[in-house]
Amino acid sequence: MNLKNAVALITGGSSGIGRAIAQAFVTSGSRVAITGRDERRLAETARELGAHPIRANVAVEADVERTYREVLQQFGDLDILVNNAGIGVFKSLVDFDRENFEAVFATNVTGAMLMAREAAKYFVKRQRGNIVNIASTAALRGAPNGTAYYASKFALRGMTECWRAELRKYNIRVFLVNPSEVVTNFYPTAGLPQKENATKLRAEDIAFIVKAMLEMDDRGFTPELSILNASGYVAPAASHVFQAGAGMFPFLKCAGRLEYGFARILMKGWSPASYQYSGGL
Repeated sequence: MNLKNAVALITGGSSGIGRAIAQAFVTSGSRVAITGRDERRLAETARELGAHPIRANVAVEADVERTYREVLQQFGDLDILVNNAGIGVFKSLVDFDRENFEAVFATNVTGAMLMAREAAKYFVKRQRGNIVNIASTAALRGAPNGTAYYASKFALRGMTECWRAELRKYNIRVFLVNPSEVVTNFYPTAGLPQKENATKLRAEDIAFIVKAMLEMDDRGFTPELSILNASGYVAPAASHVFQAGAGMFPFLKCAGRLEYGFARILMKGWSPASYQYSGGL
């Protein structure tokens, strides 16, 4: 698709990966709305990027519905939803409390579903659209203390598979992006240490990939892509994906910080009935 004049809605767009994606879209000529809960930071980011700010909590259904009314009132159209808003709480299983567990799922799972539901209603009517879900390599395998966050990303990955099978007949592309560790404010906000390292991904790397996936000609699309940093990761085996060095595909050249990319590329008009998930990742 051509991003020029396209209308994009990005949740969690006031910082980190969401902000970087918004900036990449604005630079490409898109009309962009961003959501966030921090009113001051949201307004500041919107002003700096030239985006439209919408203060909203994706976990609150009334906020989600108001968000879409405002986007359509402001721009009269919608081409892209980027489900980026997310939170993390990391504790051992024996120490986990229900309140924090449900809070993670409210944003990362229920919020993503509510945003995608409203986008899908509009996209089905117009017979085209794009939904980009920002998950994580946490969606691919578990880890200690990851009960809530990892499970939420597994859930988002599963929902993405369902939505893709359900919506493709309406010419709606549903993407999943799985970044590994990215240097943003996510780690300190979640109370986790994060060391500076030149090989760790930056938010602009993820934005670069999202932009490239969307700009592919509409005759095909990359339904899922994992973005890994250049060191410290052992690639899982997978029968339904390919493993490639960063030099093999132009859209994987991100400042030398990428070592592997996992992707499936489907042609336009593929049949969900004939698509069989083969495990692996």
